[in-house]
Order: sequence, then C-alpha cells, then structure tokens
Amino acid sequence: MFKIATIAIGGAAGSVLRYWLGGVVQRMTGGPFPSGTLIVNLSGCLVMGFLGMILTGPVLVREEYRVGILIGILGGYTTFSSFGRETFLLLADGQFGLAVTNVVLSNVLGLTGVWLGHRAGQRLFGV
Repeated sequence: MFKIATIAIGGAAGSVLRYWLGGVVQRMTGGPFPSGTLIVNLSGCLVMGFLGMILTGPVLVREEYRVGILIGILGGYTTFSSFGRETFLLLADGQFGLAVTNVVLSNVLGLTGVWLGHRAGQRLFGV
C-alpha cells in the first residue's frame, strides 16, 4: 500500500511540475511549436536516465521510494521518459528489433489513437 501511495503522491507532484514548467517554457518561446512539451519530454528523459541508473546501482534505495520517483514523479511529469528508458534498456540488452518495434508502434499507433479519438469526438459532437 505504501508503494501505491508513493506513486500517487509522486504522480501528482510530477503532473503539477509538468504543467508549470511546460507553461513557463511555452510562454518564453511563444509561437505554435510545442516547446514546453519538448523541454518537458527531453528533461524527463535525461532525469530518467540518470536516476534510473543511480537508483538501481550505486545508490540503492527502497523499492517504494524508487518507484515513487521513477514511476510516480517522472511518470506524472512525462511518460515519454518511461518510453525512452524502456527502449534504451531493450537496446542495452541487445534487443534491437524490439526497441525499433517499440519506437515505431508507440509513435504510429499513438498518433493513430489521437486521430481516431479526434474523429470520434467530431462524430459524437457533430463538428
């Protein structure tokens, strides 16, 4: 139960951090390009790579805290960091085909899902 609580609390904190930082960056850069989201995703990947290595190697912490940070905070901040780490681990394990499959399916099916959801909303609301 403590593990679930650390994930939930971390997820809330990560979501608020994403909203704040993404907004700050977007206001600073302006324009139509989603700079805020890009910075959140890239910084999340950098932190995930660093903490994923640190917290499973040289600095061992209780699993409840590790998942609270990696899944909770960083998962709430950006799931893109989890995608990046999982793909990296597949590559590090020599699973090149699975890594490429993950990248292609996540992007193609993710964009397809957004398109299908958009179309469903249009049909439902007659837009």
